Amino acid sequence: MKHIEYIKESLDTQTLIELYEKLLKPRMIEEKMLILIRQGKVSKWFSGIGQEAIAVGVTSVLENDEYILPMHRNLGVFTTREVPLYRLFSQWQGKANGFTKGRERSFHFGTQEYKIVGMISHLGPQLGVADGIALAHKLRKEKKITAVFTGEGATSEGDFHEALNIASVWDLPVLFIIENNGYGLSTPTNEQYKCENLAERGAGYGMESHILDGNNVLEVYQKIGEIAKSMRKNPRPVLVEFKTFRMRGHEEASGTKYVPQELMDMWAKKDPVENYKKFLLSEGILTEEQDAEIRKHIKKEIDSNWKKVQEEPTIVADLEEELNDVYAPFVYEEFPPQGEKENIRLIDAISSALKQSFERYPELVIMGQDIAEYGGAFKVTDGFVSQFGKDRIRNTPICESAVVSAAMGYSINGGKAIMEMQFGDFVSTGFNPIVNYLAKIHYRWNEKADVIIRMPCGGGTQAGPFHSQTNEAWFTKTPGLKVVYPAFPVDAKGLMNTAVNDPNPVIFFEHKLLYRSIYQDVPKEYYTIPFGKAALIKEGTDVTIISFGAGVHWAVETLEQHPEIKADLIDLRSLQPLDTETIYKSVKKTNKVIILQEDSMFGGIASDISAMIMENCFEYLDAPVKRVASLETPIPFVKALEDQYLPKGRFEEALLELIAY
Repeated sequence: MKHIEYIKESLDTQTLIELYEKLLKPRMIEEKMLILIRQGKVSKWFSGIGQEAIAVGVTSVLENDEYILPMHRNLGVFTTREVPLYRLFSQWQGKANGFTKGRERSFHFGTQEYKIVGMISHLGPQLGVADGIALAHKLRKEKKITAVFTGEGATSEGDFHEALNIASVWDLPVLFIIENNGYGLSTPTNEQYKCENLAERGAGYGMESHILDGNNVLEVYQKIGEIAKSMRKNPRPVLVEFKTFRMRGHEEASGTKYVPQELMDMWAKKDPVENYKKFLLSEGILTEEQDAEIRKHIKKEIDSNWKKVQEEPTIVADLEEELNDVYAPFVYEEFPPQGEKENIRLIDAISSALKQSFERYPELVIMGQDIAEYGGAFKVTDGFVSQFGKDRIRNTPICESAVVSAAMGYSINGGKAIMEMQFGDFVSTGFNPIVNYLAKIHYRWNEKADVIIRMPCGGGTQAGPFHSQTNEAWFTKTPGLKVVYPAFPVDAKGLMNTAVNDPNPVIFFEHKLLYRSIYQDVPKEYYTIPFGKAALIKEGTDVTIISFGAGVHWAVETLEQHPEIKADLIDLRSLQPLDTETIYKSVKKTNKVIILQEDSMFGGIASDISAMIMENCFEYLDAPVKRVASLETPIPFVKALEDQYLPKGRFEEALLELIAY
């Protein structure tokens, strides 16, 4: 193995010593943690011993307002950014002075104060998040770069390839850092990939790439410094593969028995801290006395901060605080519908809302496949490019996961993002960042996810199993998401405007069959409609009908055929939050309830609403709550099969049975 060769070039003594201090601090903290974990005082630890030069070198050359997205083993990022040790220790101990109120552990957190965005265990999404952060810098014409870390194992994830492709196509100033440390948990590199070097993958994306010695802090510092300076001047993505090694287990409990001892011995000789120390001593830049003094100072800092955290009380569970922190604060601002109206379709109402929101928010962007010049698969954004430009109306590659993540990153860096799923069905390929990143981020570390996912959905158009689903139940189940599902043009416009105003993630369902078939007189001016407030379409005392989306129109048609039935027809409009007050009030009046949904029955929102009514209004019921839904099959293509699948034809029979009960 090649010996570490340090070339100091024009670096002055102060810089060389400071780099040593920055290297030494995370190493000494880790050594403390390894003792504490054996004593049972720390529950879990992911060691970066042997890899400190990468985190320290990269962070040292970045400007303090440039974002870094680190991994488990990048303690050096946090210490080099001078995050107070008592706050780090408090985070690891699950105490209140940490960054997550005890809701997360170790390095699964972020902090806007230090421009650090922590990882999630699914690894891949943070690469796309870096794209979004860099996009915000680029659109604001700020000469900033974003650095994101990943391991050689995570480069096997689709998110890695999606994020590199987006960054390359959009010329985003993202520094993609691969810490190739030999093992993904216990899986060696020869079982992860066939190419000799991961940096070679950059060529597939037309991306500049480099291979550096991850154990040589001077090489990291100087080369990344040059790359970062060049990227600020000429914004573009760069891929850097650092060759290094993981000297401890994936986490301490996993150990290293699967690693050949000769490999451990070989890399031990390349220890980035000890080798750099020897170099400084040999050059007369550092003395043993100075080294002892530096270590004494760091030890004192570690011990005093650890003591401070031990004196901090443990977190006491506060139910109200837990529930209130799921969503970012949002004070609804009412703009009442008023002024001249125009008779338009549901699709036109959504388009009108988007246009008015783009005028109100210069930082708003929309991303999606074919949404620019083509205007989107359903032409919702037709003409938007000429009005707002391609910077804000952004065609994307076919890679839903990284686009959702990029929208999240754009929000983190001060923007507002809308993503159009070409069809709601395709959300499955972007599911992970929605439910594990957008939905959880405010609860985890108090960061908003100012993102709307638009979902063209629903059957009735003979589009088959991959273009006809209405999958709202996937998201109403996930705390942290808001789910909106309008059935009428007036509601679609007002609710879309509210969705853009809301800093929380909103899944906005748009039924394809209703796009061009439902007309309404809609105010031309800007207005909003609050979430969590259902609409009472019809009033009566015989039965309560609860529905949303196309189901509302099916219910209206059925009632028109049976004028003798006097029903309360509730259009939920938003599913999360849900207007339980209107539901319960109606049930207590009519004493009979039928819930109609287009989704298949089992696990759908109708089941939850039924259970809520049974729990809260049981004594008012004169009959069991009735549910009507689609068949328990995928949605078929041929009209006869689709008609049988959808619940429209079965609703009339179920309603009449309930009335007669």
